Amino acid sequence: MNQATTAAAPISSTTRWLRWANLAFMLYLLLLSVSMVGTGFKWATGEQAKVLFEFASHPVAGLMIGLVATALIQSSSTVTSIIVGLVAGGLPVELAIPMIMGANIGTTVTNTLVSLGHVRCKEEFKRAFASATIHDFFNLLAVAIFLPLEMAFGILEKISHWLVSPMLATGDMSMKGLNFIKPITKPVVSAIKEPLSTFGDTVGGIMLIALGIATIFVAITVMGKLMKSLMVGRAREILKNAIGRGPIHGIASGSIVTILVQSSSTTTSLMVPLVGSGVLKVRDVYPFTLGANIGTCITALLAATAVSGEFAVFALQIALVHLVFNIMATVFIFGIPFLRELPVKAADMISDMAVKNKAVVAGYLVAVFLVLPGTILSLTA
Repeated sequence: MNQATTAAAPISSTTRWLRWANLAFMLYLLLLSVSMVGTGFKWATGEQAKVLFEFASHPVAGLMIGLVATALIQSSSTVTSIIVGLVAGGLPVELAIPMIMGANIGTTVTNTLVSLGHVRCKEEFKRAFASATIHDFFNLLAVAIFLPLEMAFGILEKISHWLVSPMLATGDMSMKGLNFIKPITKPVVSAIKEPLSTFGDTVGGIMLIALGIATIFVAITVMGKLMKSLMVGRAREILKNAIGRGPIHGIASGSIVTILVQSSSTTTSLMVPLVGSGVLKVRDVYPFTLGANIGTCITALLAATAVSGEFAVFALQIALVHLVFNIMATVFIFGIPFLRELPVKAADMISDMAVKNKAVVAGYLVAVFLVLPGTILSLTA
């Protein structure tokens, strides 16, 4: 009885604030680790990273390249920024559009990996895996609808061209000052990078990537535990009010949070432990993940607005393609009840299968992010 009373006793205000502070620090570590992975990749590969994209003459091949690159790098922001740079260097916009779509799919693998933290409890894992894969299925459905339309009619290219047509004036449109995440992570990454530089670019870059990945796992694990203890009482209601006020509010919230942290993977991964622990439902976070898709476009826009020269307008155009694609997919799929339910049903079905047989998780990841892209790339090569 005494133990039950102790367990039920509310935590003190000081302890709660300390946990929130710890949570904020873990969020910083997560942002830092993502930056480490991105920096390590660029450091290890140098300019050769761009070679990955340069043979995507077929739209489906471009889609798969964007998917695989983002799944490997674990950052759609990095991939879309590279694509913006390629377009600024002369890559045709029509070839870059499928890559942007592929990056949307590739970034969702992070959520699935985070959901594995709940694998020991069947009910938690079912909820967590469903909340992770609903993002996958929405993005897969969006590509299945819009890639054929783009190949046939060039819808995204035409809309984005119309949007940039008033901005054809040359000059520096830099908005880099809006990125407030980089200044707080870059000094630390540079400090970590310095001793690793003695191992050379390739080895040092790989070591930085490995350290970043390890930090991601630590940050996500600790954040999950902290969230589970904090999302009670008023804090729980605040979060539920922020997400559960309806789809429009949820989409807007997801967009704003992702713009602030500049990482859709971070935003959506934060929701997985909340659903797994039962604080939120899958349907609560569904609109939020769609907002994350929209919010993540800010990174490519920031990269594009820093470009000047003859191809600057095309760099901005491909960044706007990313934004237009995600907005149109959200409006079209979420706006039609039949289509809206498809990702929910698919996520629910595969989570049921995953609970019964854990091999389904590995099979799903291998099939979507390895076998399918590899097969399509080999056929279109």
